[in-house]
Amino acid sequence: MAFSVAFSIGLFFWIGRGEKPKELLRLPWRVWLLGVGGLFGYHFFYFVALRNAPAVQASLIAYLWPLLIVLLSSLLPGENLRWYHLVGALVGFVGAVVLIGGGESLGFVREYLGGYLAALVSALTWAVYSVLSRHWRAVPTSAVAGYCGVTAVVAWTSHFILEETIWPVGWQWAAVVGLGIGPVGLAFYVWDWGVKHGDIKALGAFSYLAPVLSTILLVAAGRAVASWDLAVACGLIVGGAVLASGDLRRRVRGTDT
Repeated sequence: MAFSVAFSIGLFFWIGRGEKPKELLRLPWRVWLLGVGGLFGYHFFYFVALRNAPAVQASLIAYLWPLLIVLLSSLLPGENLRWYHLVGALVGFVGAVVLIGGGESLGFVREYLGGYLAALVSALTWAVYSVLSRHWRAVPTSAVAGYCGVTAVVAWTSHFILEETIWPVGWQWAAVVGLGIGPVGLAFYVWDWGVKHGDIKALGAFSYLAPVLSTILLVAAGRAVASWDLAVACGLIVGGAVLASGDLRRRVRGTDT
């Protein structure tokens, strides 16, 4: 449902900008495979992981994707992996462990191996999608609407085959629409533009700020308690992101001078 909303957003922008959907849909099959495989594959394996492993461990493994982006981006033409990229991403991941772990035992149990592997595949899927999107930077970001549309069809089909249908009730519909507008909608368009035109290593490291912002919102809403663990995690994640963005800071200083 969220991807259907995301597709509707893209269709609105297509019409508003006077773009012809037929031209945008005439993309190489490799681009379609990358786009749909990235969006659908990441979410499919992540949900499989959550069903077959404890949420904390599954989330931590899935959240390896920012670190994988930093590592894999070094294989792109014109990109180099420096020590501060790697250290910054690692420090951010440690912060995510402190934050998501929340004092719980992070022991990994063999019986959940299938879920752990699914989480790892989801992380690798999103990292590969993000890095290869930079390789296809000539493809306009508006093509993401097409990815969302096909992903919605595949997701609906998978749902009816694998899951029991439970329709949202009342305000739950607003949550579905909100997901389609934000984290499963506009976020994909912004991310596509960012990985194609921004500092991809810095983007990977800064992605660890997502759980920080989520936790801060929970604290502000009274659903979580502020603690030293939260403060340490925020410090590690922000510090790691700043360290990994060394190239970006140098370019900004160079522009200023």
